[in-house]
Amino acid sequence: MGMTRMLLECSLSDKLCVIQEKQYEVIIVPTLLVTIFLILLGVILWLFIREQRTQQQRSGPQGIAPVPPPRDLSWKAGHGGNVALPLKETSVENFLGATTPALAKLQVPREQLSEVLEQICSGSCGPIFRANMNTGDPSKPKSVILKALKEPAGLHEVQDFLGRIQFHQYLGKHKNLVQLEGCCTEKLPLYMVLEDVAHGDLLSFLWTCRRDVMTMDGLLYDLTEKQVYHIGEQVLLALEFLQDKHLFHGDVAARNILMQSDLTAKLCGLGLAYEVYTRGAISSTQTIPLKWLAPERLLLRPASIRADVYEDPKVLIIFIMTGAPPYPEVPPNSILEHLQRRKIMKRPSSCTHTMYSIMKSCWRWREADRPSPRELRLRLEAAIKAADDEAVLQVPELVVPELYAAVAGIRVESLFYNYSML
Repeated sequence: MGMTRMLLECSLSDKLCVIQEKQYEVIIVPTLLVTIFLILLGVILWLFIREQRTQQQRSGPQGIAPVPPPRDLSWKAGHGGNVALPLKETSVENFLGATTPALAKLQVPREQLSEVLEQICSGSCGPIFRANMNTGDPSKPKSVILKALKEPAGLHEVQDFLGRIQFHQYLGKHKNLVQLEGCCTEKLPLYMVLEDVAHGDLLSFLWTCRRDVMTMDGLLYDLTEKQVYHIGEQVLLALEFLQDKHLFHGDVAARNILMQSDLTAKLCGLGLAYEVYTRGAISSTQTIPLKWLAPERLLLRPASIRADVYEDPKVLIIFIMTGAPPYPEVPPNSILEHLQRRKIMKRPSSCTHTMYSIMKSCWRWREADRPSPRELRLRLEAAIKAADDEAVLQVPELVVPELYAAVAGIRVESLFYNYSML
């Protein structure tokens, strides 16, 4: 208002009045520009900081979703209630004493286990052993796998280990999942007792098929197209079971499928499913080979059971190629760019057009365009009726594990039969 009054009191020819007006303009206009610049700069910095925090919360290059806050530090005793024990105020012994009754039905007396334990590998929680368990008939001991918790173990490690046992208890029994036989948790050392699928993983089985071996230890090593469909159908039954539990597997691969002598397939490697069960997401500590991941997981987006559907046909094509890695011509770090160009695996000469058509339906970029596990299983069941059950799938070359690992983008140690992810 002061400036307006001044102009009214001056004539248009008054030079002093004009000078004062311009002085006001020189001060006000730059001030407005500086203020606008500072506001824009503040908004840009806020957006940048928020993006940095979001990226820090996301999982690493092998993960799929942000990691939520740690769960409450009380151990859930199944669906019947909670054993609320603040971990900072109790010892391992007291914790085990409070939680063992919740697992009473699963406890295996230690005297029923053989004293001599054969260590077969080291898992994510600790050493893994093969042992014999007394079944009541001395002439018929049962071979089992003991997954031990490494020592010394803190309260958090003990809680996590018992949580994994509880997870198996929650899953229950399914013929195409590796079964929990029991546990030994009343004192240290802690053991999870699992069934022993002695013939090992599917990848090793397929490599043996390349050695022109007809049978070994009662297991048939000649695979036909119909048998490939049959084993794929069993894997899908396991995935349907997980879907009914509102879970997904996260790493469907031949190395995570165990074989019995009657060609029954059992899905293992449930470590990622356990994380989904307990956290609702997968942490960055679990690493999955890039070539096995669905596009949404490579892009660090939340995934679902249809990501498993994307991975499952790779098991079938590895069948057809008798244990060869997927996308052998693509370096692991270039797989996302390859898929973004909408390129998929080529049809092997030994793969029928019917089977390849099923595979292509699973490799669609958008999750919504892929079939569900049940829809895929029904398509396999229809294809089985016309599948060849006589011609044996054969690939003459033997596999060099080190070369396979380099092409597949995995560690050589991960190729060997183990229960490290159970």
